[in-house]
Amino acid sequence: MNKNEGSLASSSQTTRVILARLEKAIESGVYGDGDQLPAERQLAITFGTARSTIRKVLDALEEKALVVRRVGSGTFVNYGGSRHQGLEDIADLVSPLQLIETRFAIEPHMTRLAVLHATKADLDRIDDVLHRIEDSSVDQNLFTQLDSEFHLELARCSRNPLMVRIYQEVNMVRLHAQWDRMKKLILLPEKIVSYNLQHRAIYDALCQRDAQTAADLISRHLDQARQDLIGADI
Repeated sequence: MNKNEGSLASSSQTTRVILARLEKAIESGVYGDGDQLPAERQLAITFGTARSTIRKVLDALEEKALVVRRVGSGTFVNYGGSRHQGLEDIADLVSPLQLIETRFAIEPHMTRLAVLHATKADLDRIDDVLHRIEDSSVDQNLFTQLDSEFHLELARCSRNPLMVRIYQEVNMVRLHAQWDRMKKLILLPEKIVSYNLQHRAIYDALCQRDAQTAADLISRHLDQARQDLIGADI
């Protein structure tokens, strides 16, 4: 093998390694559906390689339908994948109260992990979601979307890919069409304000690195949601 052939082989191997790592990150939920990947320059620095290699990796991810590339905006994850197969059927079977029970089993510990592992950038993203959700006022659909995003950000802060995957599936059930009736019955303007105050208190506990308070607050938040469901007789 001559020098040029060796160089090409090395470049091809680097591309395969980076591709495998990014595929795993997407499929495990580290980068969730709709998330923007870091810019080419940042990826090149992270992986210690040339931008031309990163472009080949992104081309391969696009061919696999794992990302979409938007000119002038960046590269975004486009992965529903096999993890969502059958969730439509599950969503038809799971009642709102059963979903709350599932969330009780997950979110308090998930929030403790978020307190331990959240970075300044993570907290800034959560704060941005909170500002948007606080501006949603009477828009029930927008509130539901941003509420799901807030809780998913907590899951991502756990730095546990399995926790993220599980919570993505929770959100798939939460956003199912059958929940439209719930939104109309429960998400009145005053209730949205109340939920947002609870979200902000959870965020403040994260910033203060107070794991017990954050876990207690998320439990109270879920208990309030459960009581609201019972009160609406769903």
